[in-house]
Amino acid sequence: MAIVKMSKLNVIGLNENKAALLSDLMNIGVVEINNQDSKLTDEKWSSYVEKDGDESGVCSKDIRISEVASAIEVLNKYYTGKKPLFKTRKPVTCSEFQSHITNKDEIFKNVDLINEINKEISRLRNDENRLKTAIIALKPWVAYDYPLEVSGTKYTSVLIGTIPVSISLPDVERAVNEIGNGAAFYNVSTDEIQQYVSVVCLNEDKDSMLDKLRQYGFNAIVFSDFSGKAAENIIAFEKELAEISEEISQREEKLTAMSDYRLETEYLYDDLIIERDKVKILSSIVKTKKAFYFDGWMPEGSKEEVESVLKANGCYYEISEPEEGEERPILTKQSSIVEPFGAITDLYSTPSVNDIDPTPFIAPFYFIFFGLMLSDASYGIILTVACFIILKKYRLEGLIRKLVKMFMYCGISTAFWGVMFGGYFGDLIPVVSRTLFGSEITINPAWFDPVKDPMKLLTFSIILGVIHLFTGMGIKAYTLIKQGHLFDAVCDIFLWYIFLIGLILLGVGGLITPAMSSIGKVMSIAGALGILFTAGREKKGIVGKLVGGLGSLYGSTGYLSDALSYSRLLALGLATGVISQVINTLGSLAGGGIFGALVMLLAFVIGHSFNFAINVLGSFVHASRLQYVEFFGKFFEGGGTAFNPFNKKTKYVEIIDK
Repeated sequence: MAIVKMSKLNVIGLNENKAALLSDLMNIGVVEINNQDSKLTDEKWSSYVEKDGDESGVCSKDIRISEVASAIEVLNKYYTGKKPLFKTRKPVTCSEFQSHITNKDEIFKNVDLINEINKEISRLRNDENRLKTAIIALKPWVAYDYPLEVSGTKYTSVLIGTIPVSISLPDVERAVNEIGNGAAFYNVSTDEIQQYVSVVCLNEDKDSMLDKLRQYGFNAIVFSDFSGKAAENIIAFEKELAEISEEISQREEKLTAMSDYRLETEYLYDDLIIERDKVKILSSIVKTKKAFYFDGWMPEGSKEEVESVLKANGCYYEISEPEEGEERPILTKQSSIVEPFGAITDLYSTPSVNDIDPTPFIAPFYFIFFGLMLSDASYGIILTVACFIILKKYRLEGLIRKLVKMFMYCGISTAFWGVMFGGYFGDLIPVVSRTLFGSEITINPAWFDPVKDPMKLLTFSIILGVIHLFTGMGIKAYTLIKQGHLFDAVCDIFLWYIFLIGLILLGVGGLITPAMSSIGKVMSIAGALGILFTAGREKKGIVGKLVGGLGSLYGSTGYLSDALSYSRLLALGLATGVISQVINTLGSLAGGGIFGALVMLLAFVIGHSFNFAINVLGSFVHASRLQYVEFFGKFFEGGGTAFNPFNKKTKYVEIIDK
């Protein structure tokens, strides 16, 4: 349950063995190969090595990968079979994987055909949209009995356009008739926004006619892309639309039939990824005419496996321990129970080389905090069972698997605290029994009801918070001692322990025995003096040191605010219970009988579904926040680089040994 020790690896080999070595290293997947660009600018190296790699080869494979990915996306769109809730990688042996890609040329032909058909569909869709837009534009002009391309004759001009519906057309008609020798004014159609009109006037009156029409909001329309009457164009376009729709249907039927090629296309995609990565990793290697060199990292426990591969490929190698403080990739390993809570660490940051793995310390606190915030036995059982079914039904991996498993554990905590506080869908059992059956049944809490006694839960929350904060401080002290800074641990942690514990005893110790209050007074004074004279030890001069000490003592208010942050355990716990009670009360307003039962059922399903979802999210967010801000702030640096070994980073299948 810690950060895995890493070993540094330096390898020299012959170019003729390079491909086989990289293939073997990819298969075992435990070596991270460093980028060697710094060697190319180092005088000791640059004169006799050059960068390996084939950028054009990587580029061409990336293009092919993109084409296959597009084909898979198309096939998924037209796949008519049942789609899983979670997309997971299928475990296959190496021989099974190879058997699915024996005929790559045929699969590539299918990929090209699928993409070509999809391009044709896209082109037809564009034509379809163009025609539909044209029909929409022409429909108001169906009653216009002149060819659309006609804009006038030898002596007359034809003006067509729109006028806002708020304008009175009789007023417009009178205005245009007053111009020159008059004009013919037609109202073709009207909708909710526009009035579609046509005006025929003499050529010499055209400009003045347009000026007058614009005063009434006239917007001229020119149908330069059409010929013939609007109705004729609409009939032709609708016929063309029917033909396009038929062509699209035919092509979509082909793609639906080809969706059976989806699996083999996914196998091809993963094969291309593997081949691309083998070529891409070459850019992290330097070479001479006959030899190559790279360095990297591997877990200490993988030494024998890596040595076996290196010896089999005739390589010279050196395995060494990293130097003190040397940056290296971080790999963590936890027990199966603690490991799901690593998702919380992963979402925040990878530990640095100076950190210890915080996950084992997060696990118990997160487990308790989440359950306290949700604190309903029924919600906890639902959450646990749902996550358990998902884990059994789907082969989840990575972060999503950790999160689902973590929520399953948190569901157990929720159920426990629900029993302790007496929450079973809030107070549903007494409400239903009283409303529908006339006899109230109650289940008493095993400990107490937070709604009736919130101060007890607040006190308990603050106590948990203090333990949480003190644990974080203890981890910081351990880290300092491990790094050889014992004096810093005493001054920066243990003196604060004495001071803070003294303040606690001074404040509440008298409730236990008067002697506790006296002990607390002595401890708080001793701790305060110790902090005053040591916290500013790095500053210059006596005054500077004392000012630094006073500033540090003033920081004790931060511990108070941190402790009060844990009152959110009370707030969210009460929110779950109170909202549940409100939902149950609303459901009971219709009284008994069949109608009352139906209203109760409706309120139960809708209300508790919402309450469950929103409070699971709230518990997740706020339990995480207590770790990130209050807990991590005491000891965790983060900012490390996660171990990224050279392995088969497939998307659709997981290639495993038999």
